Amino acid sequence: MTAESEVLARVDSGVGRITLNRPKALHALNRAMCEAMTDALLAWRTDDAVKSVLIDHAGERGFCAGGDIRMIAESGAGDASEAKAFFKVEYRLNHLMFDYPKPVTAIVDGIVMGGGVGISEPADVRIATERTTYAMPETGIGLFPDVGGGWFLPRLPGQTGVWLALTGARLKAADTVALGIHTHFVPSERIEALKTALTAHPDNPQAVAASFAADPGSAPSAAHRAAIDRLFAFDTVEAIFAALEADGSDWALVQLATLKTKSPQSLKVTLRQLRLGAAAPSFADNMAMEYRLGGRVVRTHDFQEGVRAVVVDKDNAARWSPADLSGVSEAELDALFAPLPAGQEWTPLP
Repeated sequence: MTAESEVLARVDSGVGRITLNRPKALHALNRAMCEAMTDALLAWRTDDAVKSVLIDHAGERGFCAGGDIRMIAESGAGDASEAKAFFKVEYRLNHLMFDYPKPVTAIVDGIVMGGGVGISEPADVRIATERTTYAMPETGIGLFPDVGGGWFLPRLPGQTGVWLALTGARLKAADTVALGIHTHFVPSERIEALKTALTAHPDNPQAVAASFAADPGSAPSAAHRAAIDRLFAFDTVEAIFAALEADGSDWALVQLATLKTKSPQSLKVTLRQLRLGAAAPSFADNMAMEYRLGGRVVRTHDFQEGVRAVVVDKDNAARWSPADLSGVSEAELDALFAPLPAGQEWTPLP
């Protein structure tokens, strides 16, 4: 492949290597990138010469800042057909990785948000560095934490996944490793040596990662774990707001103030998504739910307005509608989550 390709795929001493190569866009995923990754993974799945897979990125600015949000918004302003086509391919890639028969290592060195989480969380070995910043910030743009967020987030310890999903809190490696979002911390200066070691032992990336792992330090979120588990355990966003207000601690009030800046619709969609995802019988069932949501939510006022405020105009002054939680009805949520007509539901790759 040429250096201009947005995804570089090749086999190196038993390791199938996928390198995200769209640095100016912080490797934000588009449909062609997802298709290229899928093609490589399918080719390597039955290739005995490939013992494991490594996913990394070119440059130093970040692993993957998410999906191509402008395209999704422009499509959502119309019939959302292009957005749905992207989600179908992206979610099939997420599922392919989740069920992949060979070990996958993701080196999450730098920013990892949204779509970047979707192509790193299914990996068996997930390596963070001191440059890692993890977040699922979708409620701030009128969206919800897709790409498997409904499966992975509620399976984090206690209610930390709900806290992360609703507030969009940003975490560094000490927290991500402590919570199990990432499996190992390796200083960025040792990443190249780790990649070399992986080509020497392509069939055992767990052992290679363990041999390079270091202590990321104490996790700042640990001091708030009891509060998170108590205050974010409710099944309605209104109850979470009330609990945070009643708690009255500085930390709780900061969380409440943050939540009040988010899309009320997104907060309610996200909490229901995570509660349903926690009970989903399979990852594929969760992805089918997220696909139903995705094609509908991108057409809503709040998503269009959130992208305008954060991505286009960058005034960070979104005018949500409804403007408060009371305006988001259960019937509206039911409609967003409803099954799609026959033949339109998401399915894994054949």
